[in-house]
Amino acid sequence: MFKILDHEADVGIMASGNSWEEAFSEGAAAMLSIMADASKVEPRQEVGIQVNAGDMAALFVEFLNEILFIRDRDEMFLSKFDITIKGGSLAGKAWGEKIDQKKHGVKIEVKAATYAALKAWEKGGEKFVECILDV
Repeated sequence: MFKILDHEADVGIMASGNSWEEAFSEGAAAMLSIMADASKVEPRQEVGIQVNAGDMAALFVEFLNEILFIRDRDEMFLSKFDITIKGGSLAGKAWGEKIDQKKHGVKIEVKAATYAALKAWEKGGEKFVECILDV
């Protein structure tokens, strides 16, 4: 599950899941929903994904920024993730397709995930992540 949060100049996202992997994937889905019509991004092409950070919150920002790097480098949106998080490392695969302005209904360009309002926490066994996206 994810939510888009109100912010004065940028866009906030909050995501949750039964595992950190699920919460991170939901956060990626939230970011994609800001950039395009996520329901139209098909998992046609596979790419590897790997990031490291000192804590879970920083790892979330690094993960989102790696997705944005892949978007810019490969000109593709990512819509499906199979990731594993161990300590301060995230590795796995992601799938998506080349950006098609008409098909994907491209909306807002997300420039970066930021450390503003960054949080990662657990409550009742559920994992949560939150940050502000620079648009």
